[in-house]
Amino acid sequence: MRLLAPLLLCLPLFPGSIAGIQWTDPTGWKSQPQRPMRAATYLIDPATGDTEPAECAVFYFGAGQGGGVAENIQRWLGQFQEKPATPPEPKKQTIAGLQVTTIEHAGVFLAGGPMSQQKTPKPGFRLIGAIVEAPEGNVFFKLTGPAKTIQAAAPAFHKMLQSIKK
Repeated sequence: MRLLAPLLLCLPLFPGSIAGIQWTDPTGWKSQPQRPMRAATYLIDPATGDTEPAECAVFYFGAGQGGGVAENIQRWLGQFQEKPATPPEPKKQTIAGLQVTTIEHAGVFLAGGPMSQQKTPKPGFRLIGAIVEAPEGNVFFKLTGPAKTIQAAAPAFHKMLQSIKK
């Protein structure tokens, strides 16, 4: 086993996969144990000046489940205390022949799950979300955390999206 250890460090990370797509896990992000309704969860260490980590959750609810693109963007924006007078414009792109819509927003994030009665305001937070229209249903990538940490994690998030393939 000692001879294999250096070889194992050189192997690429196993990709995540769900709904007929797969992606490469970002280097340095820590995969978390399975959680309900999530295909994957990653923790990202805080950037200098931030006191808590960011989280990237990948959700898949099943074919035809979880709502559409516009509905989920509105839900994500609604998780912030401030409702923008002019909502941020979603960006659409095609990756591996799949429609991918991304959105970004910042402000006071109201942390707590959708069923939680108590929301914890988190000022200075940022969200980058992506909805991939996968062959077996929508897959939702949601990166949230302190603004500096999200800014530092954004290139890895976009690289993960660009790694998507059928």
